[in-house]
Amino acid sequence: MSGDIVTLEVSDHIALVTLNRPPVNALDRAMRDRIVAVFDEISERSDVRVAILTGAGKVFCSGADLKDRPDPAKIGAFHSHNRITRETGNCIRECSKPVIAAINGVALGAGVGLMASCDIFYACEEAVFGMPEINVGLAGGAAMLNTLFGRSLMRRMFFTGYRVPAAELYRLGIIEACTTKENLIPEAMKIAREIASKSPIAMEYAKNAANMVELMPPRDAYRFEQNITMALSKTEDAKEARMAFLEKRTPVFKGR
Repeated sequence: MSGDIVTLEVSDHIALVTLNRPPVNALDRAMRDRIVAVFDEISERSDVRVAILTGAGKVFCSGADLKDRPDPAKIGAFHSHNRITRETGNCIRECSKPVIAAINGVALGAGVGLMASCDIFYACEEAVFGMPEINVGLAGGAAMLNTLFGRSLMRRMFFTGYRVPAAELYRLGIIEACTTKENLIPEAMKIAREIASKSPIAMEYAKNAANMVELMPPRDAYRFEQNITMALSKTEDAKEARMAFLEKRTPVFKGR
């Protein structure tokens, strides 16, 4: 699949998804369609328990391909474009498996949006992050930035196009690690392997809970989680987890 604009490799329950559209992994319609297809596939694959999203080359994603903008004179073109643009992030956010971002270089505009849609963030030392839409006559991305940054930094980035280095994001506690480029995927793999070792059915419930409680008042959110706990308590994996803990052994999960 080396010629694919978004590649998918699966090994030991871990899916490695790589943006692969040289030279800068700019998002056009075909690439967005492929991202949606890949993460929808991951959601349904029983042999995948966690995914890592990264980029090929020196750039993670330079953002939307400005050559692929919709024609405002064509009726319906912008609605169609905006729909697939939304779903490019939603398919990652709503993926039934946790997704780890491994940012291998520059992440701008929609590239930051892809990262913000993931669950856990890693980046290499060369990575920088920005929302330069204001510099090309656009004003989108505030919703993406708002999930990552505090008020002042978010608005500075949005109003000026300011680019933040990975080391600063690590200092602020926004990313889990700022590694050398060589260690980026190995470090992301460590947490991926830990996630993959858990009960797959419990992890799918956990991903759903993490997404939903962000949208709920605390009382409703906790009730939602209690309902999940009740459902999980009836599964074979829950029984196996309890028995393995009591017997001081590694659990063997079956995903049911």
